[in-house]
Amino acid sequence: MTAPSTYGLSTQARNLQWLLTDLVEEVPGVNSVAVVSSDGLLLLSSDPATGGAGDPQAKARPKGPRGASADLATIVSGLGSLTTGAAALMESGSVKQTMVAMEHGSVFVMAISDGSLLGVHATPDCDMSVVAYHMALFVGRAGHVLTPEVRSELRQSMENTP
Repeated sequence: MTAPSTYGLSTQARNLQWLLTDLVEEVPGVNSVAVVSSDGLLLLSSDPATGGAGDPQAKARPKGPRGASADLATIVSGLGSLTTGAAALMESGSVKQTMVAMEHGSVFVMAISDGSLLGVHATPDCDMSVVAYHMALFVGRAGHVLTPEVRSELRQSMENTP
């Protein structure tokens, strides 16, 4: 997990990190995951390609490109902004989910209740319905926890990560 150490973090922040790690480890085909605040700042990221020595499944999972979590955060923020603008132009309400299928992978973006976004980069052969289901579970569990205080705490912990 690219996220910082849990030392000194609140229970809510540690729970969000655990949920993110669980999403990556339990869903086949997931390369990387990022949670981005409504203003585009990276709050949490997980990159199984950099799995620690204590992660026996890290070698079995597909590897994403170097820096995939940071790049994913930028992509998630951009897609979120683009689709929100498109929904406003089309007078279609709020965007709940965006999916981009590419030749060598897929990107999923799902809105979290506070305006933050959850983004997942997955392999092209992933089961899209399984990815979307687990993303919805994460959003349902994380939505009420992402208070301004927790967002600030997570952002500070990401800035302090070497």
